[in-house]
Amino acid sequence: MSAADVEKAPVREPDSPIEKIMSAKDAEGVKAHLTEEDGDEALKIVHDEGAGFTMTPEEERALLRKIDWHILPMLCVIYGLQFLDKTCLSYASIMGIQTFAHLRGQQYSWLGSIFYFGYLVWEYPTNRLLQRLPLAKYTAFNVIVWGTILACMAGAKNWSGLMAVRFFLGLFEASVSPGFALITSQWYKVNEQGSRTGIWFSFNGFAQIFGGLVAYGLSKDDAKGSLSIPGWKVVFVLTGTLTIFFGFVLLAFLPDSPLNARFLSPREKAMAIERIRGNNQGVGNKHFKWYQFKEALTDIRTWLFVAYALIADIPNGGITNFFSIIITSIGYTSQQSLLYGCPAGAIEVVTLIGFLWLGDRFGNRIFWGAFSEAISLLGMLLVYALPTHLKVGRLIGYYLTGSSATGFVVILSLISSNVAGYTKKTTVSALYLIFYCVGNLIGPQVFQAKDAPRYTPALITIVVCFIICIFILLGIWYVNHRENVRRDALKASPDYVHVPNQEFLDLTDGENLEFRYRC
Repeated sequence: MSAADVEKAPVREPDSPIEKIMSAKDAEGVKAHLTEEDGDEALKIVHDEGAGFTMTPEEERALLRKIDWHILPMLCVIYGLQFLDKTCLSYASIMGIQTFAHLRGQQYSWLGSIFYFGYLVWEYPTNRLLQRLPLAKYTAFNVIVWGTILACMAGAKNWSGLMAVRFFLGLFEASVSPGFALITSQWYKVNEQGSRTGIWFSFNGFAQIFGGLVAYGLSKDDAKGSLSIPGWKVVFVLTGTLTIFFGFVLLAFLPDSPLNARFLSPREKAMAIERIRGNNQGVGNKHFKWYQFKEALTDIRTWLFVAYALIADIPNGGITNFFSIIITSIGYTSQQSLLYGCPAGAIEVVTLIGFLWLGDRFGNRIFWGAFSEAISLLGMLLVYALPTHLKVGRLIGYYLTGSSATGFVVILSLISSNVAGYTKKTTVSALYLIFYCVGNLIGPQVFQAKDAPRYTPALITIVVCFIICIFILLGIWYVNHRENVRRDALKASPDYVHVPNQEFLDLTDGENLEFRYRC
């Protein structure tokens, strides 16, 4: 940042860390700032270690393997369970729950939507709590509670009871996506975050495969009368119990940050912090900063993310809750729909892991996100346009829509990589997931009972949404690329000043001109 740029910069509130540092100018001023509460928690280590800390490439590779084996498996299992938990309703829909609860008209659609009302109500408060409370412990608490709530679905006897339980299920699941995005940003470099996010999010697909197979087996046993309680109740009790168990595993073994990771030695903790210095994000700050909140609301990237979440999750909300019904509308039986839904999960796994890895490998996640949306668009066109007697072709089209999750995960990973300043990051994450809820609320409602069995208006809506999503992704790429070019030119100035340890001062991406946006 040149002296002229500093003079021309807009006036910020006095609690902005970069303003304090740039006015200090001397080493003593910087040193005093590093001891203040507005820096990142990582300063507890980097301030002591100093600039002379080194690690060999072999040490870093060994540390990365250790982090992967201790962190990723827990994220993967929990994320798979949260998808399975909220989609149990789709399995139950063709296993007897609609008849048992006497559901009529749009009541089933409202069971899909009410989950996201709970999510919506609690999304911003839960992001504030994720910042304020120990990250892993708060996340584990939510997992245990939502597992308990899910098991209670088996005891609901009518539409009102099911609506109440689904609302609270959404409320407590609201923490998982933003929490896992924060955890990923704590442990991984920005060029590693896309692939790791893709891995843990891909367990949605594994959960769809697992859930379909289990539901298919239960439905066959239920049809034979060999179960003591209805099969749809077994689905809720089984998945709820699994979630509770793994919630306690998360509570026991997932650290809140690298600073208190029991599986790392003191040197390895310092290495874990130093290796993410280039992220310019640190590992967390528990103090709410109004200027960062305001910056989040005025950043064009925030609203591009929000627009994507809203548009992309209209199809997601519809397909997630109606996939079994979509497959039966193609011409397959209810039992077949449970089994035939599994390959869509496989498509999701392959595209998430493959495209997010390619995005990190070639430094362009957004391109692969747009490509995945194009595949989903092709799939939905096949479902919509092929004649009814081409059942296999329409089923393959449905499978291709499984790739649509990649675009959503690309943006989730970009929030992890491209939004700095802990208050700003939690604010942007909350807004993204709030509008994710709004999209998912709308999604089930585009499937109107009067449009059965083909649901043509809903399919047209999904096609239009996929097209819009492609253009939004390209817009995000353009904004990021243009800003990186501008910052490269500024850094080339001979007057550019680097503040010691500014990577760990909890600066926002807007303040820190050494920050570069991932595309």
